[in-house]
Amino acid sequence: MKIQKVTPEHRPKVYALLQRAFPDSSYETLLVQKFHENNRPIHEWVCIHTNKAIAYIAFSNAYNSKQLCGLHLAPMAVAPDFQKQGVGSELLRFALRQEGIKSQPLFVLGEPAYYARFGFEPCSQPICPFDEGNAHFLSMRNNSTTSFEVGYEPEFKTAALPPGKQGKKRRPR
Repeated sequence: MKIQKVTPEHRPKVYALLQRAFPDSSYETLLVQKFHENNRPIHEWVCIHTNKAIAYIAFSNAYNSKQLCGLHLAPMAVAPDFQKQGVGSELLRFALRQEGIKSQPLFVLGEPAYYARFGFEPCSQPICPFDEGNAHFLSMRNNSTTSFEVGYEPEFKTAALPPGKQGKKRRPR
């Protein structure tokens, strides 16, 4: 098992992994594809085992209005046949030690019990637009005391829309 920065050569394997990890949703695959198509600055790593992508993690910019205020962890995926074996935990721990990640405020919308193991804590500020009451919105190194709605890259909204249609963004998990 080898963790590597994602390169253009890895991208088809990453998209295939996201489809396997989220079989009932195309959102995560479209999100990452749109990040790549739009040359969005993201931090991303892939875990390769026997020439297959078995885990993936990405961090994109978080905003307070138009000002950068940290990074969002999303998406994170592990191939179904490698889940519950520590692969995702190892990849997350690796990512949290990397330059560009290790000193930034981080935000994640996810399972509190899982992410607490890595130092994420519940946060009341900023407000997550996708999690009423911030019940599943967690942060690390977040010193925000002012109330604001955290912003996401535009791909989070456009990935949720069917081509040519308007609609409400589904709540990510």
